[in-house]
Formats: sequence, structure tokens, C-alpha cells
Amino acid sequence: MFKFITDKPFWVNLLAAAALAFIIIFMILQLLGWITKHGEYLTVPVVKGKGTAEAMKLLEDKGFEVLITDSVYTDTAKRGTVLKQIPDANSTVKINRTVFITVNRYTPPMIAMPSLEGKGLSFVIDILQRNHLQLGDTTFRPDFMKGSVIEQRYRGARIAAGSKIQWGSTIDLIVGGGLDEESNRVVPDFVGKTYAEIKADLDSLGVLVTLVTQPDVKDTLGAFIYQQRPPHLDDNHQLQFIKSGMVMDIFLSKEMINPQDSTNTKKKN
Repeated sequence: MFKFITDKPFWVNLLAAAALAFIIIFMILQLLGWITKHGEYLTVPVVKGKGTAEAMKLLEDKGFEVLITDSVYTDTAKRGTVLKQIPDANSTVKINRTVFITVNRYTPPMIAMPSLEGKGLSFVIDILQRNHLQLGDTTFRPDFMKGSVIEQRYRGARIAAGSKIQWGSTIDLIVGGGLDEESNRVVPDFVGKTYAEIKADLDSLGVLVTLVTQPDVKDTLGAFIYQQRPPHLDDNHQLQFIKSGMVMDIFLSKEMINPQDSTNTKKKN
């Protein structure tokens, strides 16, 4: 065998070696292409907004690997749904590619109760919003700390700052009403008017205003009031009263929504 090789001219052996090397490399590349499914591509389906189990099954049925990279919580999306996917939907990727998803937790996380006592009510409302907590009942008590929170309460009991409570919990407040005897004022009926028309009246009442706007409202001053809390009349069609420092919720819409007596609005809540 070796004599057959040595009997050939050097350039013939060189060409034979090069051809053999080419064949070996070609076979290796073909084998790698077969193993990695070179040239086969898939389109990533849309799973954002779908339930976690449904999304994973859809991706796996399409030939993708699935990995949950993170679990977060937001109250603006349905619990247990996919919030984010990588690669993006409708991307073209190689087969066997891993799709990474972020899902919304089923259970709201526990957060630390902020310190509210001794702070002004308007500042406290902002703190609650930033900590994903809801404002519950606001009770005014005669106290020299007028307009400041005297107690923060959760489920009927006083709660200390730093205590662990669930995201979205409702916090009741006891607020100082001052030691002087202030006369209550009748709650005006603002429903059907624009915010610009009633802003001066709100300022004269001395109340804390919380604006609740529909998504399409861009100009709050030009928006219409379709609901207020407290309303002008209660369920028994009796006038309601308000005093300086109390909170009034004003609900705004871009177009006028059937202006009516605020008593009827209240009954719908």
C-alpha cells in the first residue's frame, strides 16, 4: 500500500490529500447542518397577553424551548398572563430556539406599609399611590394637627409603618380637623360641567381634589364631569355637606356623558 503511494509523483499525492480533506470537511459540515437543522426557520407566535400554560403549550407545539425568566406583578394586566416575550412576536428564528417569557404573578406581592402619620393629607395620597395602595375611608377628628394624618388603619386596626401588607390594600385614615368649629358647606352639583368651570368653586371650598380621567382625556380643563364623590345629594335625596380639608373625587370624560343629578351617579357605584 505504501509503495503504491510512494510510486506516485508528489503533486498527485498532494492533490489526492487535498481532495480527501475536502470530502471529510464537506461531510462534517453536512452532519453539523443535519444535527443543528441548518436552514430551518420558524416564526415566533404571539403569546403576550395569553395565560402562562397556554403560551408554553403553543410555543412547545411550534418547536420552541420555553424559559420563564422573571415573574413580576402589575395590577393593569390579568394575573398569570405573559407580559413580555423574547424574541418578539412574528420574529423569524432558527428551529429549537428558546423563547424567554416574563409572566404576571397570580398573587400580589407583600410590600412595606409606609409611614403616613404626621404628614399632610395631599402628600399622603401621593405616597399611597406610589406604594400601590388604595385610599379608603377618611375620617376627620378634632385635633390641632389640622389636615394631617393622625392614624393610619388597615382592616379596622391601626397599622405600624414597616408592617407587611399586600399590594393594592386599602388604607383608612383619621385626619385632624382642627380645633375651631368650621361650618359645613353644601356639596355643589358639578356633574355636566367642565373642569375649568368648577375649578374656582373647588378652590373656594378648600377641599383636596383627586382627578380620575378616562384614557382619552388629554385636556383636563376642557373635560366634562360625569361623576363626583361625594355627590350633591345622598341616597335619600338629602343635601350632603363638606368641609375644608376633605377629599373630593372628580371623574372626567372627553365628551359629556348624560349629565344627571349626582345622586343617580352615586347609586351606580
